[in-house]
Amino acid sequence: MAKLFGSSGVRGLANVDLTPILACKVALAVATHAIAKKAVVARDTRVSGCMLEDALVSGLLSNGTDVLLAGMVPTPVLAYAAKALGADVGFMLTASHNPPQYNGIKVFNGDSLSYTDADQDAVEKILADENFALADWRSLGKTTPIDASQVYMSMAQKAVTLKRRWNVVVDPGCGAAFSIAPQLLKALGCKVTALNAQPDGYFPARKSEPTAESLQDLAKTVKTLHADVGVAFDGDADRVAFIDERGFFVNFDRSLAAYGAFALKQRGGGVVVTNVEASMCVETMAQKYGGKVVRTRVGDIYVSEAIKRDGAVFGGEPCGAWVHPQLHLCPDGPLSAALFLAALEEEGKSVSEFVGEVPEYITMRENIVCKNEQKYKLVEKLSDALKDAFPAYTDFSTVDGARLALKNGWLLVRASGTEPLIRLTVEGESPQAAKDITQKATALIHKQIEANQT
Repeated sequence: MAKLFGSSGVRGLANVDLTPILACKVALAVATHAIAKKAVVARDTRVSGCMLEDALVSGLLSNGTDVLLAGMVPTPVLAYAAKALGADVGFMLTASHNPPQYNGIKVFNGDSLSYTDADQDAVEKILADENFALADWRSLGKTTPIDASQVYMSMAQKAVTLKRRWNVVVDPGCGAAFSIAPQLLKALGCKVTALNAQPDGYFPARKSEPTAESLQDLAKTVKTLHADVGVAFDGDADRVAFIDERGFFVNFDRSLAAYGAFALKQRGGGVVVTNVEASMCVETMAQKYGGKVVRTRVGDIYVSEAIKRDGAVFGGEPCGAWVHPQLHLCPDGPLSAALFLAALEEEGKSVSEFVGEVPEYITMRENIVCKNEQKYKLVEKLSDALKDAFPAYTDFSTVDGARLALKNGWLLVRASGTEPLIRLTVEGESPQAAKDITQKATALIHKQIEANQT
């Protein structure tokens, strides 16, 4: 049986890869593994959400698990509600930033943490063996609708106080934050203009991934209304993206580094967690405030795990997935937007001034064709060759691929998880540095591929 769980739960094309039968079995396997008494279930706005939710809930009830139905809410609302309401497990039906034909199942434990690799492996074994725990007919679970948004709102309103009346344009992209994001910002005293704030699982207004291209309407609106900031979310609102007061998209790495530095400054140092692909500007900013950066594999679960393990003050990935561990361990778009405004207020800065303190480095990416059966072994072999080619490296990591930190930049070589490719990411302090590192590393990768073929 092929592995079902990826770094973001179970995901696939609705009714092709992810069928109601599979959803029912996944729920039953998780409930069996967790010996669950209580579960919270929610979904994003996707068309296939109700179908999969009914099947998933059936699986839970058949195990004897009581189900709290949260309805259509963002992933962080589900994760926080599972923690706040003392559930054993939380299920979110979402494919996050993927196109509308996809759906997925994200699983959280009672501490708002995504299921770890160990949990996922245990669930997959139960699924493969069909070793499900079915309850006696007298002990089946029952369903209760809940208002998870209120549970979340009261936490967020206690966590954030704004003194200024910020002029904010919010774009939930017809996704799960359609109601709660504008509602939260209004409750905090902001003047809110909402775009695409109606639930629509076809995502007709823009792609569900918030990028510079997909947020052009938001950027224009911010400029036209002379707003202070534009805020956008992906399909399930575990990611946030910002448009500054001039109508420019804010680079994900720089907003992450700026907020990370602010969190360290507030707490007098500590640890910030990010993944191996994030810019070195995260380190540059952290060092200003006596902070240490821990890097993980790509995937928000790995970031959250490291945050918990190392007692970090903040963590996130350069796609807008930010985790605020003092409140919960799930990446949280709406909460990040509110806390970002609080940081701007505290510093007395506009978005462009706040992010402008972060240096901008040059990033280059290359995809090099390599057979699926060779790519992982090749990355392992490249580790020593790269160290020989760049003897002045300052740090070396094999947490996810092979990553070398250099005095004037860094490089990362990873096998693609989905295609017959080796991915090279390089960052340099200058265009020339990035170009030199890229050329040297590319030549080395090609040489290794050729050596493997002879």
